[in-house]
Amino acid sequence: MKILMVSLASSFTESMSYQENILLDQIQKNGNEAIIITTCYKYEKGEKITTPEEDKLLCNGARLIRKKYINIIGSLITEKVRLVKQLYQLIEDIQPDVVFCHGLQTYEMLTIKKYIILHPEVKFFVDSHEDFNNSATNFLSKQILHKIFYKKIIQCTLPYINKIFCVGYECFAFLKEMYNIPESMMEFYPLGGNIFEECIRIQKRDKIRASLSLRDSDLLLVHSGKMDKKKRTADIVEAFLGLQANNIVLVIIGSMTEDVENDVLPVVNNNPKIHYLGWKNSEELIDFLCASDLYVQPGGQSATMQNALCCGSAAALYPHESHKYLLGDSVFYIETVEDMKNLFELISKDPQKIEEKRKLSFKIAQEKLDYKKLAARLYE
Repeated sequence: MKILMVSLASSFTESMSYQENILLDQIQKNGNEAIIITTCYKYEKGEKITTPEEDKLLCNGARLIRKKYINIIGSLITEKVRLVKQLYQLIEDIQPDVVFCHGLQTYEMLTIKKYIILHPEVKFFVDSHEDFNNSATNFLSKQILHKIFYKKIIQCTLPYINKIFCVGYECFAFLKEMYNIPESMMEFYPLGGNIFEECIRIQKRDKIRASLSLRDSDLLLVHSGKMDKKKRTADIVEAFLGLQANNIVLVIIGSMTEDVENDVLPVVNNNPKIHYLGWKNSEELIDFLCASDLYVQPGGQSATMQNALCCGSAAALYPHESHKYLLGDSVFYIETVEDMKNLFELISKDPQKIEEKRKLSFKIAQEKLDYKKLAARLYE
């Protein structure tokens, strides 16, 4: 089957392990043909940059097509409308069996609708990453952009969509309130990761732990991402510095905004138990997640969390509704610096607590987060 992914609201980057990347790879591995049409934006060492239009095969055999936005009264409007040239003709040339649009918030939903009307045998799926934490955060965005502009497009397209996938629990309420989408149209479709065979996970784990000169008894904490204030990296470091234990090591991976860097780096550079490793590509990050005993993410939600669970790490997370809905009591929940410090003290004295959570969350990862199963949902 031909699976076409249309991703005009994101910055597809080949070296990352986000949803689009892993789905493309998994669709190919399952014997299908995967194509993605995306924008001329990508990330380079954590910074969003522009890149030329292109049409090429990726190393996994999937086809990548990049198209520029059509300019509409400047970049502000352009990047909200998300209109590209010749999308209909591209879809016509590809002749997909399934169209999977990442994000409802694009004018090109109407273009896909036009194609589906003429090809009703083609399945049309859409996913949503939006909730009230990351979207419609001011009056103009909520009342004009979402409740009028996007809503009109979505309502016109809705009769032709097979299913709208919600990557988080909070998405359901957002879609219902902002666009009046009925619950029967929505389905939970969490972000996921790759499940490794145990021998491969252990191999990756041993390699990283050896590179960090860790003892068998040492616990490795990993924190990662594009770190702004909302990631609360400084809070993790503060909690870590208050520890009396000497059997815990903290690794920080990713890029930092200047204000976070100013707060964190002077402390990190003077503490041998904290390692800031900068930006890592997806393969390198996965190796560290396989080596991790506890993935720590007390701030905003991150796709790396699901990857960490699939790699067999336990997790300490902020109690977002999506986390509680998906993971229940299989992870540790942390809200304050004191929560973090207490947790770090607890696991340093009783590492078995980590193993108990790890087993619970890994079972959920196998059942709900494995991209083999998530990809198959598109063509089952």
